[in-house]
Amino acid sequence: MARAHWTAGAGCATRAAMTIRSFPGGLPPQTALLSGRAALTASYCLVPRASLSDITASALPGWRGMRMWVLARPMTGLAETFSHYLLDLAAGGGSDAPEADGEAEGVLYVDGGDLALTVEGARHDLAAGGYAFLAPGAGWTVRSAGGARVHWYRKRWTPAPGVAPPASFVTTEAAAAPVSMPDTDGRWATRRFADPADLAHDMHVNVVRLDPGATIPLEETHVMEHSIHVLEGKAVYRLGSDWVEMERGDTAVLRAFCPQACYAGGPGPFRYLLYKDVNRHVPLAPMGGPR
Repeated sequence: MARAHWTAGAGCATRAAMTIRSFPGGLPPQTALLSGRAALTASYCLVPRASLSDITASALPGWRGMRMWVLARPMTGLAETFSHYLLDLAAGGGSDAPEADGEAEGVLYVDGGDLALTVEGARHDLAAGGYAFLAPGAGWTVRSAGGARVHWYRKRWTPAPGVAPPASFVTTEAAAAPVSMPDTDGRWATRRFADPADLAHDMHVNVVRLDPGATIPLEETHVMEHSIHVLEGKAVYRLGSDWVEMERGDTAVLRAFCPQACYAGGPGPFRYLLYKDVNRHVPLAPMGGPR
């Protein structure tokens, strides 16, 4: 039985929205098998939706009516530059001081429910598909009237000569036109929220969609770190040397140069959030070490 993280009388939340913001509660029965899809390897980590239960949830100081799951964090030998949180906000939940690191930039993506976001005094009311880039040092607050499910990506902005930090902005997934990948006739497309030519941005969080039967037709191997969170559908993903089934609610975290490919098997589209770091020199010292 899924447990919803809000109280009765939380307002006019629809059954669909409540399903989006529901997570398993308690524990499986003692008779359940222990085999599953969770994995931590030398090149990737897979956090399946079933792992998002009460016993793996956490909380943060300065927040109210919130529980969260850490889907990615800097780890030596895995992804080392960012964190990815999944926030489950109850009715009235939020924070007046959400970010404790003044050097951190962030992206919020609303996966369901409602979110009132105030950035530098300007209020933005976001629904499912709402997207915000939060500049390093920006003042912002969040509150949900009826409850929300929100992805929060954080990274310390990397300075570069002659480059100023990017400004905060708020938009929606629907406002970002899909860009078809070469030679795919639109069957593999990406919605980009930051201009790839804008070198002020040192991270991107995009939405990728593959139609049933579409593929990422090569084993990509590149320096960018990834977080892949499935928003819709299912597919088989190549991670390192493994073919891994993924469905809505699953997250994969990939280290630099982890081979990857994908086959969307259907019956519906396969759609996911994709984080990657971009547009900066490779540090010539261990991350966090002396320069």
